[in-house]
Amino acid sequence: MPARFSEAKTDTIPIRLIAPADVPDAFADLTEAQRSWIDHMGFAAKPGQVLSLADASGRPALALIGLGKPEVRKRTRFAVGAAIAQLPADTYRIDALPEDVSGDEVGLGYLLSCYRFDRYRNQPRVKAGLVAPPQTNAARLEQIAEAEALTRDLINTPAEDMGPDALEAAMRDLAGRFGAEVTATEGEALIGANLPLIHTVGRAATRAPRLLDMTWGNSGPTLTLVGKGVCFDTGGLNLKPGASMGLMKKDMGGAATVLGLAQMIMSAALPLRLRVLIPAVENNVAGNAFRPGDILTARNGLTVEINNTDAEGRLVLADALALASETPPDLMISMATLTGAARVAVGPDLAPFYTDDDPLAAALAMAASNVADPVWRMPFHTPYESMIEPGIADLDNAPKGGFAGSITAALFLRRFVKDTPRYAHFDIYGWQPSAAPGRPKGGVGQGARSVFEALPEVLNL
Repeated sequence: MPARFSEAKTDTIPIRLIAPADVPDAFADLTEAQRSWIDHMGFAAKPGQVLSLADASGRPALALIGLGKPEVRKRTRFAVGAAIAQLPADTYRIDALPEDVSGDEVGLGYLLSCYRFDRYRNQPRVKAGLVAPPQTNAARLEQIAEAEALTRDLINTPAEDMGPDALEAAMRDLAGRFGAEVTATEGEALIGANLPLIHTVGRAATRAPRLLDMTWGNSGPTLTLVGKGVCFDTGGLNLKPGASMGLMKKDMGGAATVLGLAQMIMSAALPLRLRVLIPAVENNVAGNAFRPGDILTARNGLTVEINNTDAEGRLVLADALALASETPPDLMISMATLTGAARVAVGPDLAPFYTDDDPLAAALAMAASNVADPVWRMPFHTPYESMIEPGIADLDNAPKGGFAGSITAALFLRRFVKDTPRYAHFDIYGWQPSAAPGRPKGGVGQGARSVFEALPEVLNL
């Protein structure tokens, strides 16, 4: 069930948010028994610290949640919302927010903390209900949290149950909810449709490769989202070691994230025309698998030398981006779990993005700060273009040397984007390696909320 805020009631329990500097003055209006309990429990207003207080009859009367020092608070997103989710079963409200605390972040942090992946095992639910914090758009936050849950569910589902066919079913289900249209080009039909790289990467798998194409909206500016849908990546003939293959169910994290973003857009009924393209494949091993040294021709006619079959994501995205460029949108965004180099550069928490458009980059950076969805601009460094030019073909899918791997991958993708006024590429991780407030270990959306927040400014909606 989607996470929801509780309805306001007369018997809701108030929450008081406390900064360390406010202790003990913030407790002056409490009873002596309550102050003694606070001292006994050692409540010091540390980030996310929780303490429930009772009245003289023993009934719940107040919940205290620590904010932590400002310099510490900056290090942890969603700590307050996650703390609320830990409270005992009851319904709670926040009557007033400190000036430096965002009601949206508190509310969204609570909703995101309610997420449970329970497809294969029952998981304990959050028992504490929360009335939407002051100065928040409750419906909007619920829509965002529900869309993020879709992204997480798709990434968390193992490849046995989330192959290209299941990813197509997920897109069709989403389209059915919002009146969007979906077409799928599958298997050998990809050759006739001039989508050769998608076909070549996915042809060794038992589940047929396909290009999924969803459209929604009939007026307004045009937005195209392209998401990498590699539902499992063995590495192909350049087989990954077992330790590297263990997380490859998340290699469709780009597709999952753009579907979550699409749900945000359609839920909010943004006045735009949306297109979502997902090349959905498995990179597998069989007698017909593509090989190192092969030279492939992409949809737009560029030839690509294959120097590593484990650099397959950029190949399937290339055809999708070339297709998208044939009807250039006002804004195109690609998202992919594309390179380990991005993780080396910025770690698992930041979503690096590439764009040549300074105003677009500024809008994304501002939006990221506003919605606690960190992104970081990386350079389309043109002097590195020579690194992706092997000489025997137009492009190299895996330049030797290992330098600037995320940048060269982004440059590779840019070769397939033509006549599009604005383009950004996100090289995301799509995975939370250890639990954090509002983000359990597992699949996670990155960059989608920043894009969603920036769209009204970027597209003049």
